[in-house]
Amino acid sequence: MTLTANWSYPTAVRFGAGRISEIAEACKASGMTKPLLVTDKGLASLDITEKTLSLLEAAGLGRAIFSDVDPNPNEKNVDAGLKVYRDGGHDGVVAFGGGSGLDLGKTLAFMARQTRPLWDFEDIGDWWTRADPDGIDPIVAVPTTAGTGSEVGRAGVITNSVTEEKKIIFHPKMLPAVVICDPELTVGMPPFITAGTGMDAFAHCLEAFCSPHYHPMSQGIALEGMRLVKENLLTAYQNGSNLEARAHMMSAAAMGATAFQKGLGAIHAVSHPVGAIYHTHHGTTNAAVMQQVLTFNRPAIEDRLLHAANYLGIEGGYEGFYAYVGELNTALGIPANLTEMGITNPDIDRLVKGALIDPSTGGNPIEMTEDNTRALIESCF
Repeated sequence: MTLTANWSYPTAVRFGAGRISEIAEACKASGMTKPLLVTDKGLASLDITEKTLSLLEAAGLGRAIFSDVDPNPNEKNVDAGLKVYRDGGHDGVVAFGGGSGLDLGKTLAFMARQTRPLWDFEDIGDWWTRADPDGIDPIVAVPTTAGTGSEVGRAGVITNSVTEEKKIIFHPKMLPAVVICDPELTVGMPPFITAGTGMDAFAHCLEAFCSPHYHPMSQGIALEGMRLVKENLLTAYQNGSNLEARAHMMSAAAMGATAFQKGLGAIHAVSHPVGAIYHTHHGTTNAAVMQQVLTFNRPAIEDRLLHAANYLGIEGGYEGFYAYVGELNTALGIPANLTEMGITNPDIDRLVKGALIDPSTGGNPIEMTEDNTRALIESCF
């Protein structure tokens, strides 16, 4: 099968091996003449990044990179990036990498010519309308992992380094103009990143599928996304050069981020404050708390997961699905809980507070209260 296609849902996606060669044309089509490539420190010196910069330079678009991006990007990274962006006279962003590079790149383009501070645009009510839409520059997104799906999202997750809280910055124009999904860019991912990012995609699909909100389109996308993860993640983990498995995982990542327009839930409500305070890898954290959240939500999701298990070829309904998640985590080397991730003496009070104010709580199928959230978080250690 040739896994190459052009999609326009939810944005223009150029999907297929080798399509990074189209990066300069994608930038020009988006109106850029002097883009800034934004990525994380780990990717900055890799061959795939150098190749991309050379393609931009050869097309007369300059060669500029900002890579001072933390694994959980914060407002300090935003401020530093904006200085480079504005001083360099850039007019668009190539957001390149995993969730951190994509989220920060999108946020820089969004903030390019805003006059209000970053936190004024948190995803609360209609705060996004405070932004000047003419002050938002175009974005071309290039994922190099298969997990967050930020390439097809209208928001960026930025950590407030003072309060140690993850904040979602949202605006419809943060949706990239063009996405290049080239599975060849993910071949160099180490196995533990393949595992963590892949389980992030699975968590997005699972939580969207279980969310009580009405969104049939997202429901179908979430179910098929889980199937793609089930059939391809372990292969990609064990054989990173398998391009077909890598391609299907890139699809699943984009599908998860599209599906969670329906809502997320307690997996993310717990993992967001854990990551903000203890700087853990987001997808791995999701995986480490997934079974505990399944138990927490069981009364509300048992029937729904029966249908999912049937579609995925998992015997045993809810219990079979629960067991499958544990077996997959073990096969991927995922820690069994947050203690095994190295978090000792956790501040449960802060984690409970952070979980309850996280926007993901609104999509959980069981209402999260202070008491049951505390019990849930304690069960994750």
